[in-house]
Amino acid sequence: MQFHIRVRAGAVIIEDNQILLTEYNDPIRGLVYDLPAGGAEPNESLSEAVVREAKEEACVDVEVGPLAFVYEYAPHLNKRKYGDTHTLVMMFECKRKEGSVPQLPATPDPHQMGVKWLPIAELHKIPLYANIGNHIQEYIVNRRNIELLEEYKLNEQRYVE
Repeated sequence: MQFHIRVRAGAVIIEDNQILLTEYNDPIRGLVYDLPAGGAEPNESLSEAVVREAKEEACVDVEVGPLAFVYEYAPHLNKRKYGDTHTLVMMFECKRKEGSVPQLPATPDPHQMGVKWLPIAELHKIPLYANIGNHIQEYIVNRRNIELLEEYKLNEQRYVE
């Protein structure tokens, strides 16, 4: 069965007033940065997808925290600037596990050139894949997290009438 919206999940990793970003040489746009993220696979929870994507794209082990923000790309509303796939990206605040060192993977994504810590204060100047630098800065200041409710973690509830 095919669905009309692709679900992606990713990591917002912040340390010492810096954010971990992946670096790409986009064939059309040139140098761009992105948060470690990618599509959830069949039989994979969003939290599992975040852990996998952080490892695949930045070689970093993370603990997944609350949902930081949701980004939607609707092709028909954006002149298809990033293609034809309607995408919903769930970005989670994550903490890097002790001893885990971010680096370029041995087999990186096409066009990926690096993994870098960049100053949060400079996000408005950094060319991000999606133009969300100001929103990330606002999130860091306000930390308005949303709890992800995962059915398998919920206790069985009994309702009294």
